[in-house]
Formats: sequence, C-alpha cells, structure tokens
Amino acid sequence: MAKGKGIDSMMTSVAVPAAEWFVHRQRYANVEFQIGWGIFWEEISHRVEAKCDPALPIPLTKRGALDYVLARNYNCNQRSTDFEVHRNWLAITSSLPVKKWYYESTSEWTLDYPPAFAYFEWLLSQVARYIEPDMLDLKRLGYSSWPAVYFQRSSVIVSDLVLVYALQRYVASSPQSAKQTSYAASLSILLSPALLIIDHIHFQYNGLLYGILILSLVNAREQASLLSGGLFFAGLLCMKHIYLYLAPAYFVYLLRFYCLSSKSVLRVRFGNTTKLASGLLLISGAMFGPFIYWKQTNQMLARLFPFARGLCHAYWAPNIWSMYSFTDRVLLLAAPKLGFFFEQSAKNSVTRGLIGDSSFACLPNITPKITFILTLASQIQPSLAKLFLQPSWEIFVGTVALCGYSSFLFGWHVHEKAILLVIVPFSLLALKDRRYLGAFRPLAVAGHVSLFPLLYTAAEFPIKTVYTVFWLILFLLVFDRLAPVPTRPRVFLLDRFALLYITVSIPLILYCSLVHTLIFGERFEFLPLMFTSSYSAIGVVGSWIGFLVVHFTS
Repeated sequence: MAKGKGIDSMMTSVAVPAAEWFVHRQRYANVEFQIGWGIFWEEISHRVEAKCDPALPIPLTKRGALDYVLARNYNCNQRSTDFEVHRNWLAITSSLPVKKWYYESTSEWTLDYPPAFAYFEWLLSQVARYIEPDMLDLKRLGYSSWPAVYFQRSSVIVSDLVLVYALQRYVASSPQSAKQTSYAASLSILLSPALLIIDHIHFQYNGLLYGILILSLVNAREQASLLSGGLFFAGLLCMKHIYLYLAPAYFVYLLRFYCLSSKSVLRVRFGNTTKLASGLLLISGAMFGPFIYWKQTNQMLARLFPFARGLCHAYWAPNIWSMYSFTDRVLLLAAPKLGFFFEQSAKNSVTRGLIGDSSFACLPNITPKITFILTLASQIQPSLAKLFLQPSWEIFVGTVALCGYSSFLFGWHVHEKAILLVIVPFSLLALKDRRYLGAFRPLAVAGHVSLFPLLYTAAEFPIKTVYTVFWLILFLLVFDRLAPVPTRPRVFLLDRFALLYITVSIPLILYCSLVHTLIFGERFEFLPLMFTSSYSAIGVVGSWIGFLVVHFTS
C-alpha cells in the first residue's frame, strides 16, 4: 500500500505540472498564432497594394510559417477522416505489391485515386519509413503519433511548392500591362482559405494538384508550349479523376488550336496530332497499362467511380441537388397540410448525415444517368461551341471554369471541396474587368463559406472564420481597385445580387456557428448544415448565371 501511494504521489507530481504546461502551451500557441497572423496580413496587404515587382517568395514564407503554426497546434487526436485515409494509402502502397493495391480492403478507406497518385503515396512512404515506420502498418487502423502528424502535414507544405512554381510561371507569362492583376490573382489562390481549410487543416494535397492544373493552363497560353500543357493535364488525370470534368474544354481547345489548321478546320495538322496522341498514349499506358495487363480494369473502375455512395455527400455540396433536397424537405413539411403523397421510408434519407443512396420523399429520385446528361448538356452548349469557334486562351480558361461549374452544380455525389474546380480557374479571369469581378464575388463568398462544416470544433471556429473574413475583405477590396472598367455596360442586377448576398453571409455565419447551439443545443443538428449549403448554393448558381452572361457577351 505504501508503495502504491508512493507511485500515485509520483504520478500526481508529474501529471499536474504536465497539465499546467499544456494549458500554458495552448495559451502561448494562441498568442503565437495571433502575432503571426497580424504580421502575415500586414505583409500581404502591403505587397498586393504596392506597385512592386511581382514575386512570391515573401508571401510564400509567411504562408509556410502560418502552416507550421497550425501544424504545431494540432494534437494527435485532432485529425480529419482524410488524414487517416492518406495514412492508410501510405501503408497500402508501401506494404503490398502494385497488383494488390486496388484489392486491399482491411480499412474502409480503400485506395480510390488513379495510379499516379498511388505512386506519389508510395514515394512519400519511402521517406515515412525512416521517420515513423509504425504508421505504415496496415493493421494499425487509426494510427496517430506526433512524428506521423508532422510528416503528413509537412508533406502537404512541401508539395505546395508545385503550386508556387505554377503561379510564378503564370505571373511571368502575363503581359506587362497585366503583371499587377496577375500577381494579385496568384496571391489570392496561394493564400486561399479553401486551400488552408482543405489541405492544411482538414488534410489533402490540392495545392499539388491545382499547381499541375495551373501549369497546364499556363503552358497552353503559347503555341510553342501547348503540347506540354496537354500532357500536364493528362498526367493530372492520372493523379485524380475528378479533373475528367474539365477534359471537354481541353479536348476542344487542343483539337482546334493544335490539331487543326488556324486557316481551315478541315485541314488536319498530322504532325501535331501524332505528337499529341503519342504523348497521351505513353502517359496513360505507363499509368494504367499494368492494371489492364493484370485484368484489373473493372476493379479499378469500381474503386474510382463508386456510384453506390448516393447523389448527395454527407454534407450537401452547394449545388443544384442541395437546392433540390432543400425543396424536398420543405414539401415534406407541407405535405400533411396540402395532402401531398410522400415516401415515408425516405423521410430521413438526405438529412441523416451519412454517405449512401439518397431518396426523396416528395420529388422524383435522381439517377447517375440524369446527372451525367445534365452535366454534359450544360458543358456542350454553348461554352464548348464558343471555344471551338473562338479558340483564344482567355475563352479556354473561361470554358474550363464553366466545365467546373457544370460538374459541381449537376454532378453525382459532389464533395463541397470540389468548388476549387471553379474558384481556381475563375480566379485567373476575375480581374479581366469589373463585369467578371461582379460574377466572382458571390462565388468567392459561397465557395469558402460552404467549407465551414469541414471544421466543426469550437477551437477551429476562429481559425476558419477570421482567416476567411480577412481574405475576403483584403482581396475583394484589392480586386475592386485593380479591376479595369469594362468596355460593355455592367450587369446591374448581378452587382446588386452580389452586394445583398455578401451582406446576408454575416448573420448566417453567426447563426450556424453560435446562435443555433444556444437556442436548440444538440437538437436539429442538420439544420445549420442545410442552411449553409442552401445559402452557398444560391451564391454558386447566381455566380454561374452571371459568369455565363459575362462570358458570352464579352
């Protein structure tokens, strides 16, 4: 007993100072974060406003410091699902031969990205082997340790260098008259709250992927580098198949601007066509060839395109289907009073917060075929037609953005994170003139607010809210100063819609983040998510309509 008391006393003497140290460390971390925050935004605002030579190293340093502070202040238990997803992929690619990668199912987080990204995970695993070998054990599901956390978060920060290089190339390739606006657009992407929330807090590698996308767009700017632009995009498709939604724009642009003669669409440039076809076959063959040889095509397709997951994600992405789901909920409430028939079994289908097949109580159910037809129809006419008839680089980037809009608004099982498919290419055009900026404003607000549900803890609320508000204030004000006056009249209704929409965002954020919990406590948990998604959907749809008007009247 005496010995036991001695041990208890010793443990208490150690535990109490440790707890006190943790509390003081958290306080210090908050002060550290606030000081770094102030210096960060002061430097960024100065460089955007000042007419200095466009260069990204100093903002990159500040961004990296901010990422480092965030990484230090996330303990091992503050991890998103995607953190475990990528840890499991490290384990799969390092522990198993390639031919077993797409069959491994020990964890529910199976490998569902194309082979190029799997090879990227394999490369990371070779480094992780020397840092924390236990994280590469397939059987240790949910494994977490400080070395694992630091390694995975550091890998995201380092991979962001691809994005920095791509943005630097974009600024360098811009005409002298557009250097300042292209620099401001590049900074808005580099410092985007979406990338901070999704990559550096929630955990993904979108900085790497969108860096490759921007490189492909930049290389497509000149005829001499157009081939490499197409090949960069082919490599991107082998890393993440969501970019297939943008492929129609690349197909039409490369066909019209590279494979067909500029003098006649009936004259084929056989040399260019051969080079492009050979490059595409080489890249796709190297990535997918082994799996085709092993007769794993069906298995891979089942992993890459899991249609059983349902129309809507657990958190409704702000698209047409979230508005459709919201309408179904409203009709469901009114059904007993109005005498409408509704499916009792579907009453909680789209609001249960789970991934799975969605069915509607009052409105007709939506199938994958319907979403595919709507997505393709909204892309083909009229955006691809205009690109074929007027194959300029700005129209090409605009068409890429419109393809992103179509996929996000009408696609099947769209994640809220897919809004980057629209925000990133549109950012390159937002400062073309004030008409484009008018369409960009509601997208910037809606796209970033819709990501708030990804960070749902009380500790994350000030990070996501303060950073996003600062970003919106800074860049929307700077964009307003830099955007030139358009040659055509501005769209009055679009400007008023953007102003009203931004104004409504403030009380909505307060209600969903604070007031709802004070009033209802743990009840009606899905209500703030539904309000956020429906509000954001109105902004994305309004921005899409505005961009269509601007794009086709320019």
